[in-house]
Amino acid sequence: MSKVIQAIRGMNDCLPSETNVWQMVESVLRRVASNYGFAEIRMPIVESTNLFKRSIGEVTDIVEKEMYTFDDRNGDSLTLRPEGTASCVRAGNQHGLLYNQEQRLWYMGPMFRHERPQKGRYRQFHQFGIEAFGMATPDIDAEVIMLSARLWKELGISEYVTLELNSLGSNEERAAYRDALVAYLTQHEDKLDEDSKRRMHTNPLRVLDSKNPDVQAALVDAPKLSDYFGDETNQHFDQLKAYLDNAGITYKINERLVRGLDYYNRTVFEWVTDSLGAQGTVCAGGRYDGLVEQLGGKGTPGIGFALGIERLVLMLTSLEKANNVRPQVDAYVIALGEGADMQAVALAEKLRDQVPETRIQCHCGGGNMKKQMKRADKSGAQIALILGEDEIANQQVTVKYLRGQHEQQRVSQEDVAPLLASLI
Repeated sequence: MSKVIQAIRGMNDCLPSETNVWQMVESVLRRVASNYGFAEIRMPIVESTNLFKRSIGEVTDIVEKEMYTFDDRNGDSLTLRPEGTASCVRAGNQHGLLYNQEQRLWYMGPMFRHERPQKGRYRQFHQFGIEAFGMATPDIDAEVIMLSARLWKELGISEYVTLELNSLGSNEERAAYRDALVAYLTQHEDKLDEDSKRRMHTNPLRVLDSKNPDVQAALVDAPKLSDYFGDETNQHFDQLKAYLDNAGITYKINERLVRGLDYYNRTVFEWVTDSLGAQGTVCAGGRYDGLVEQLGGKGTPGIGFALGIERLVLMLTSLEKANNVRPQVDAYVIALGEGADMQAVALAEKLRDQVPETRIQCHCGGGNMKKQMKRADKSGAQIALILGEDEIANQQVTVKYLRGQHEQQRVSQEDVAPLLASLI
């Protein structure tokens, strides 16, 4: 026997027993984005490698270690997208969507990073992203964060997530701070681990994000980025906080929050949880006012966020918030006796016309009552619709409830559609 081919490590199948939770989450994401006036955009999975080098930054972990990059038959370097913002900006520039315009866009789909697979961190993962272009004022920062807060409310997990907030200032302010930080780190280099020593010379702000307790201890007296802010940056950040306070959204200022992508400036934020173990970030984003120009467009401010759908599904499952998700099947049609199978198929088709939002599965493959009822129960359906010789003769259907304590009943075939509609 040939060896069974396995999925690539870190790239997982989403099985039928799981997809109903995914579909529920995706439905909430789409609905809330639409409620805020955001329109969907769909970008290719494969992009030019140079797009990510120019946007994310050549000395970031993503570009240095994690991208799936290959040369095609023409010798062009291509990369499976590791995130969505760069692709969204590229599409906006290419199709003239951004300059002197306001755009509110969302996307959803698979991303790819060659990381060490663990719970909540995979090599193929799915992101939902929001991007807003053409607005430089803090009100759009607040609206984007409010949108994310509404997602948690709709999913029933608001009490399990915490908003962390920071400002990275302008490019000039950050450059001045970088010099001061490098000077401080140089004085304390003996207390840094090897990764932080490397980052000190390539991307020093990422040292602030180190998970090593010894490094964090060495940073206690490090200069603060906020000490290098000018009036404009302080005013922007203060106004954002005022918007959030007015909306009743609580937050924690985290001056060590710097994000792992080079294109961020000013507002950055993360929603974190302790429900996922080591992978505590559920959603992250920020402002990237220079990215459009950096990728060949004309200067256009932007802000957005991305969230991991796998992590949301894990959270909902572990917190038992997915128990009431609608099953894949609402009604299961059973046929017993000669000629009943054809009648059952006809009944199922009629019901699909009458109650199109109902999920109806018709038993195929024959079998006795016990076998068909077992299949009906396994399908997750709320009811079984039984068509036997007696029911057919009287133009009736026996309704057997598979969940709850309802009594079995026999109804006219004409009454089945209203009954199904009342159950959904």
